[in-house]
Amino acid sequence: MPAIDRAVLLEAISALTGSAVRPLAEGRGEHSPHEEELTITNFLPTVFSPSSSADPPSPCPASPALPEEAALSELSLWGASASMKELLVDMENFLDPLYDYDFRCGSGSSECSRGGEPYTRPWGWYRFALKVLDKYPDGNAWLGSYGWRSQSSPGEWPVSFHGTSIEGARGITGSHYKTDDGQCYGRGIYSTPNIDIAEGYTMFKEFRSKNGRTYEVIMQNRINPKKRVITGKEDYWLIPVPEGSSAEQEKQVVEASIRPYGILIKEV
Repeated sequence: MPAIDRAVLLEAISALTGSAVRPLAEGRGEHSPHEEELTITNFLPTVFSPSSSADPPSPCPASPALPEEAALSELSLWGASASMKELLVDMENFLDPLYDYDFRCGSGSSECSRGGEPYTRPWGWYRFALKVLDKYPDGNAWLGSYGWRSQSSPGEWPVSFHGTSIEGARGITGSHYKTDDGQCYGRGIYSTPNIDIAEGYTMFKEFRSKNGRTYEVIMQNRINPKKRVITGKEDYWLIPVPEGSSAEQEKQVVEASIRPYGILIKEV
């Protein structure tokens, strides 16, 4: 099975960020005030910053609903621009092909763990690895050791997935939601160790490539177990971001708590 072309990856990044993305090698536009460079360090803020302003979040939706069904208010992290961004990405410094992996050709039921949590490999997806080694001041232990393994490494963070879409519903990102049992969870970033749940957030939100095919895209993250809250809803994890936090405080909380390290793409 042939690898997914990098042109499709650029389209996937556009879907994740809600922006027009092109390689840095093509050069900067002469008259484009909204043009920015996408890097590893600003990737997460860019994904979670909506391309248009969102309504102020309410304490809880008025009527009970499962998270899959709820219209979640977006958490407007690091500000919001009313204009579509144009992003340039240095592919050589953004991607790490050594760690790419084609999960489309296999399947398996063998048990394994990451960060002390059960981990099911994302069978059916192709992973483009992000160049995250040595990008954080606390080192690389959060990634675990390299290679195919079933057990966790010391200091490793668990894996979570986050589905997103170009329409602006940034995956399992919300302000608050109320579940079918009436419990209201807090403000912050939601992700899940269950890729099937994350994939549910891309339904009807896939992107259609210029090659005529349709794809889904999901981020593969590591989540800090000391910062994560395991909610009462099975397989829903929350990184709390307190009300009233400044943009810089929000940025610090999230960067210390959840780190994307792969972009998963699947043809549908």
